[in-house]
Amino acid sequence: MARSTRGRGLIAKDPIHVRLMKRVETTPALNPGVGLLRRVAEPLTGSPARTRALQGNWTGHAIHPPLTDVPIGAWVSASLLDLLGGRSARPAATRLIGLGILATVPTVLTGLAEWRSIDPESQRVGVLHASVNSVALSLYTASWFARHRDRHGNGVLLALAGGSVAGLGAYLGGHLTEVRKISTRHPGFDR
Repeated sequence: MARSTRGRGLIAKDPIHVRLMKRVETTPALNPGVGLLRRVAEPLTGSPARTRALQGNWTGHAIHPPLTDVPIGAWVSASLLDLLGGRSARPAATRLIGLGILATVPTVLTGLAEWRSIDPESQRVGVLHASVNSVALSLYTASWFARHRDRHGNGVLLALAGGSVAGLGAYLGGHLTEVRKISTRHPGFDR
């Protein structure tokens, strides 16, 4: 199979997911989103010292990727309880949805700090990653409210939809770390 290399464009024999991601990386249609996210990220991540702290320089590597496990894990666990736990599991599932929502705050802040220092192609992927994850967060938030209004069935459906969208967000995040090699690391690891 023919392979494309970074910066060499698309080769028709590349799998569709490769062609799609290369289009995301290069499309100027995402540039306004890059500008908007930059205006949001700069005041939230603050000074260079705060940005370095949020990037995880103090740990030797990025802290955003492991932080994503908390909301995703809470939400997947809630859906498992919804599908397998019966009525008695409803309160626990609702609490897990809430935990996942709360856990997005440090996860988003650390992601924005990582995003600020990456190349333009990766920033475009990051804008799509953030947008998709915002939709997932909105669905989970709607699920939490539905559950608190005794509309548990609606809450379950909203959470399942949120999980599907979050899966796409995770794919985009994986593309950033595994394909684009975006990750803060201590310079000592480069020696």
